[in-house]
Amino acid sequence: MVFDTPDTTGFLDARPVFKGHLLVVPRRHVDTLMDLPASATGALFNQVKRAAAALETGLGAQGSFIAINNRVSQSVPHLHVHVIPRTRGDGLRGFLWPRHRYASDAEAADYRDRIAAALVPDA
Repeated sequence: MVFDTPDTTGFLDARPVFKGHLLVVPRRHVDTLMDLPASATGALFNQVKRAAAALETGLGAQGSFIAINNRVSQSVPHLHVHVIPRTRGDGLRGFLWPRHRYASDAEAADYRDRIAAALVPDA
């Protein structure tokens, strides 16, 4: 265990992308980020922020990669945030590949508008 708070816990990933790769997990069981109540979001992401800073201070990382899988590629059906130490030239590639272009500005605007229309009000 790296840290343990009333709302969250943080521990090393058993199969790290890089050594020091942490998982930050809410104590309250929820499957995905969308299931996490708004009242619990601050506590979770405060610990993610603290973990990212600790990787830089404690390990000399130059930055971090922070990721959440929601359903697809989620090997454990419980919300968890990956906080991965990064350094320039570390070779991390492929998390966000392949990348695609929109066919036109109109297609990009269509996606923008569909997403904006589906946003739920802040809870």
